[in-house]
Amino acid sequence: MDNFTMYVSLFVFWYPLVMSTVWIIGGILFYHRREKKPGVPLTETPMVSILIPCYNEEDTIENTIEQLNELNYPNYEIITINDGSKDMTELILENLSKKYKKLRVIQLKTNTGKANALYLGLIASKGEFLVGLDADAYLDVDALSYMIPHFITPHYGERVGAVTGNPRVRNRSSLLARIQLCEFSSIISLIKRTQRLLGKVMTVSGVVVMFRKRALIDCGLWDRDLITEDIGVTWKLQKRFWDIRYEPRAICWMLVPETIVGLWKQRVRWAQGGLEVIMRHWDIFLDWRYRRLLPVYIEQIFSIFWAIAWSILFIITIIQIITGKQTFFPMFWQGQYLSLLCLVQFVVAMSLDKRYDEKLLKYYLWAIWYPIFYWYFNALVILRAIPKTLFRDKRKKFAIWDSPDRGISI
Repeated sequence: MDNFTMYVSLFVFWYPLVMSTVWIIGGILFYHRREKKPGVPLTETPMVSILIPCYNEEDTIENTIEQLNELNYPNYEIITINDGSKDMTELILENLSKKYKKLRVIQLKTNTGKANALYLGLIASKGEFLVGLDADAYLDVDALSYMIPHFITPHYGERVGAVTGNPRVRNRSSLLARIQLCEFSSIISLIKRTQRLLGKVMTVSGVVVMFRKRALIDCGLWDRDLITEDIGVTWKLQKRFWDIRYEPRAICWMLVPETIVGLWKQRVRWAQGGLEVIMRHWDIFLDWRYRRLLPVYIEQIFSIFWAIAWSILFIITIIQIITGKQTFFPMFWQGQYLSLLCLVQFVVAMSLDKRYDEKLLKYYLWAIWYPIFYWYFNALVILRAIPKTLFRDKRKKFAIWDSPDRGISI
């Protein structure tokens, strides 16, 4: 084995080993220091505006609005922004607006992107606090009551600019959906717990997040030219020194892709959005005041390098097998250790989340597919997202979008 291959192999092994350990410890500490304690009581009920951007949502939007009308919170409105849908969304929303008094509808004739839809919703909103919600998401009836105290109590103060909620997967009929159910606990929820404990987060969950309107205006609102508005606004808020919190009790039930094509498009978009934000906010290294953002930024860079390094090592291994130049493959036994640690991480994370999803642990056996399938898949996603980011047409004013794969069954 030459030195290059050895160094690549060491990085591929040690980076996920160290980070997984950090996430496990951070998740457990967050649970015992914050999550395990009773929530702050709700003493005020300020106006909350729920913003729902829609693009071709005829299959989901009616159920979403119906569910939102039953929240255990006395003072809120629902604003749907139809972003130039080509299906029956416009007609459905018009009919729903006559049925539900809390609902207001904004109809756009042209698709100008999710960030622009949220921008228009903010302009029309009455509340100082805004909830961004996906059109397929069912918000838990008590979610607003868990998020609002972060903004209004002296314990948290005026520095809180956003509170990100806890997305849970509700379609579980396929292998892909069940893997993602495990992933959202082990990868997303556990990382958010750890990042929140360290003080800064990579991104709020675009599917369910509450903002302080004043904070959004202060940071310049969402970037309408970025492919993922949630990652972009997270960094803009934190660079303006607004605090972002994670509230695991603020649950929403969402749909995830159940086809390879749908999952591929979603993850490439996520990866592209992360790369765009990294390229846009490199200047944090030039200002000491942004030092707490550096660990999140560097970890994201390492995750990209890991995908590239893993791909290189995989190709080298295949070549060595074909040519017969290597009979011992460190990648094999290293993979066994990493797979075992991955499964340990899954059981820890799912144990923390089972209080919000009583049947969660019964899906643990499906987690064994994650290191087998997702490591390959995610490496390919990063490799595809890099050229899409570098060669994207920067002249486009709006990052337009499409309604994602909502799953085989609802």
